[in-house]
Amino acid sequence: MVFADRELASRLEAAEGYACAQFADARKRLDPKSPSTWMQCAGATVVFDGVDAPTTQTFGLGLFETLTPGALDEIELFFRERGADVMHEICPFAGITTMGMLCSRGYRLIEISNVLYRTVERSEDSLSSNIRVRIVGNDETQLWSSISARGWTQDHPELEDFVRDMGTVCVTRENSPCFLAEVDELPGAAGTLVIHKGVALFGGAATVPELRRRGLQAALLHERMRYAAEYGCDVAMMVAEAGSNSQRNAERKGFRVAYTRSKWCLQMNKTKE
Repeated sequence: MVFADRELASRLEAAEGYACAQFADARKRLDPKSPSTWMQCAGATVVFDGVDAPTTQTFGLGLFETLTPGALDEIELFFRERGADVMHEICPFAGITTMGMLCSRGYRLIEISNVLYRTVERSEDSLSSNIRVRIVGNDETQLWSSISARGWTQDHPELEDFVRDMGTVCVTRENSPCFLAEVDELPGAAGTLVIHKGVALFGGAATVPELRRRGLQAALLHERMRYAAEYGCDVAMMVAEAGSNSQRNAERKGFRVAYTRSKWCLQMNKTKE
């Protein structure tokens, strides 16, 4: 049995930090002139992937090493030099001291999410005969990105270009196969998976509106879990907004909450003197 303890949290946070860093590396491969970069500081993974990118933040702060004011100075300078607000995803095992230091420096809490996990188990069930799930190749980047964007942005079409761009980077990341689900030979759902030291990080999966409730989400989970088992993973993880439909869907599939994570922000003063 896998317990929701500090050891598990360290593995899960390291996996997500790795996924975030790989995002910056992939963007750099796509565009050598991109400012995307990352570093390790005080045990945390510190990523810059654009001023407003959701991947511009840290993971593991205060979890792997004791946080010091000097280390926090270095991290804040990393973001400040690039014109970005300073964002930290904080695991509760980082402790009161870490959060107290953030409060004393003017950070504010902006987001709460639940990190969920379950053991990786290969299912003996087979998919419906009219459903197929496969890993896309680099020559299918546009197709996969289009399906992902349409699935995610039905209510916010103004974000479609941004999500398409994120999808292109997803396909380019290392150790991060992108899965496409088809029903009756129609591409309908897209999902990601990141493999890191026995942890399988299940990225958000999305289905195009016209093909929802056809079993594509279940098929994506099934095939990604099978892939994770084949590649020696023993723990799967997801991240969802606390109490959301995504969390409930994950719990129906055997995931349970490992811990509640908080996101902290120190905003840049963008006013010119």
